[in-house]
Amino acid sequence: MMTVHTSSDGALIEVELSGEVSSNDYTTVLVPAIEAALAEHDTVRLLAVVQPEFKGYDFGAAWADTKLGLSHWRGFDRIAVAADQSWVQTSVRLAAPILPCPVQVFELSELEAARRWMRESLGAIHVIGLGGSCIQVSLLGKLDPEEYARAELDMDNILQGKAAFRLLVDLREFDGWHGLTALASHFQLVRKHVGLLDRAAIVGDKAWQRMAQRAASHILGARTQFFASEDIENAKSWLAAG
Repeated sequence: MMTVHTSSDGALIEVELSGEVSSNDYTTVLVPAIEAALAEHDTVRLLAVVQPEFKGYDFGAAWADTKLGLSHWRGFDRIAVAADQSWVQTSVRLAAPILPCPVQVFELSELEAARRWMRESLGAIHVIGLGGSCIQVSLLGKLDPEEYARAELDMDNILQGKAAFRLLVDLREFDGWHGLTALASHFQLVRKHVGLLDRAAIVGDKAWQRMAQRAASHILGARTQFFASEDIENAKSWLAAG
C-alpha cells in the first residue's frame, strides 16, 4: 500500500511504501498527488520511504510505475529513496544515471538526512566579472538544472553590451551533474554563449577536466588552456594578456 504526505507548499511529496503495492495504489493515491502538485508547480520533489515490510509491486503496479515515469518525465526535480532492502537500493542506483533529475539513496535510519537533501541546494554556479572582457564561472558541488537557469541570467547581465569575452572555468570544487537534465542544461548554456567566446581557461585537477579542455579547443573555435588548481592566478593572467 501507499501513503502520501505533501508539504505545505505542495512541491515536496513523501510517499510511504509498505506491504505489496498495487496499480490501484498508483491510480488512487500517488498519481493524483503528483498531478495536483504539478498543477501548481513546474516540478515536484519525490521522497519514497520504503518500510521494512515492503514486499514489492504486483505486475500492474510495475506497469503503472513505468507509465508514471514516462508521462511525467520532466516533472520531477529530485527523487530520494530511503530503504534498507539491498535490492531496492541497487535497483534505484542502477536507474539513477538515466533519470532526468538528481537521485539519492538513503538508509531508513538516514530519513531525516534524506528530507534535508530534498530541501537543500545541491550545488552552485558563481559567475563574476574579472575586469574587462574576462569572466569567471565557478562550478561547485553537484549541479541541478535550476542552478544553470540562474547562471544564465547572471551571464546575460555581465555580457550585456560585450562583443566578445574571455572565460575562466573553475572546476576545483566541481563534483558533476545530478541527472541528464542538468548535463543538457550545461551544454545549452555553452551553446548560447559560445559565439562570443574569445579565449577560455579551465582550472582543475582531474584527468577528465584536462581531456575536456583538449576537446573544447577543437569544438569551441576559441583558444583554450588547462591550468592546475594551484595555478589559478596564472590562468587569470593568461586570460587578460594579449
